[in-house]
Amino acid sequence: MKARISVLTIAVADLERSLAFYRDGLGLPTDGIVGREFEHGAVAFFALAGGLRLAIWAQNDIVHDTGLPKTPISPTAFTIGHNVMDREQVDQVMAQAAKAGADIVKAARETFWGGYAGYFRDPDGHLWEVVWNPASLPEDDLG
Repeated sequence: MKARISVLTIAVADLERSLAFYRDGLGLPTDGIVGREFEHGAVAFFALAGGLRLAIWAQNDIVHDTGLPKTPISPTAFTIGHNVMDREQVDQVMAQAAKAGADIVKAARETFWGGYAGYFRDPDGHLWEVVWNPASLPEDDLG
């Protein structure tokens, strides 16, 4: 398989609340909720770096689409990493997330591996790591 991951979809309890968090709180670009004309089709996409998109879709609609039973969202099942260019940007993003209503799980601090990082949870408990990793700077920001 040649990995061509283009969309990361996360389950949300309230599509409008999550749209406001990601669009208005974090400032991620989006066209808003699309697909309302389809039963179980309402979803919002956010443009990320490198052509990747983040999608938010109601958990009940994911349950309907997959046929799997509904389970609680586990914040420790995976993390979403947001890599930035310097320590100051980590602090800025963490402050922006807190202002948007995120739960700060771990304030930004020096890491054991030489970086700087912190964690927050979105309104549905999805865990984001905001990180400055001097060994792995974001490619689209390199000059």
